[in-house]
Amino acid sequence: MLRLIGEGKVRAGGVSNFNVGLLWRAERVRHVDSLQPPFSLIHRQSAADVIPWSAAHGTGVIVYSPMQSGILTDGFSRERVERMAADDWRPRNAEFQEPALSRNLALRDALRPVASRHGVSIAAVAIAWTLSWPGVSGAIVGARSPQQVDGWISAGNLTLQPADLDEIAGALERTQAGSGPTHPAGVDDGLKTWLEHGLDPSSLEGAIARMVLPASRR
Repeated sequence: MLRLIGEGKVRAGGVSNFNVGLLWRAERVRHVDSLQPPFSLIHRQSAADVIPWSAAHGTGVIVYSPMQSGILTDGFSRERVERMAADDWRPRNAEFQEPALSRNLALRDALRPVASRHGVSIAAVAIAWTLSWPGVSGAIVGARSPQQVDGWISAGNLTLQPADLDEIAGALERTQAGSGPTHPAGVDDGLKTWLEHGLDPSSLEGAIARMVLPASRR
């Protein structure tokens, strides 16, 4: 990749599924232009580590699976899981099994009032939520039909308001779906996380910062 960039054949270099440790190692070789991590209302851990790291280092973030492989869409159901083909990986995934499935569907249903207020689909709200996080540049969204595209395309023009984000954070707490931070960080409150300060956790400064600064926001 470095050779291709040096030859002008590739404009930017990115990585996928790297944790903070790997991002630091890559950054020492060359600036990481882009990161592609998993991120959704259910899989929120990236908001606690790699997204703030990327924001602090000027690395673009394009998240994938913002609808959690279909769970956070209007028509998903428990019956749909039961009808999935034998070679579909989802029924073997913990998020599509109990007890997580019930919590995830409860979260999906809790997004309906937000979607109704904005005149959009639940899928659009789920995608817009990922885009509301500082440091997220874009989201990779899949579709198997034009109708599915019509269902979420409005996410690109949807701006969730503070009241929406508060309501969604409350739904996350109430349903206990997924794990990770529940509310996008707002303006700087004077207490940045050590990741947002851009500190290497393996350095002396990083070790001190971890003792006095939070690792993530709420």
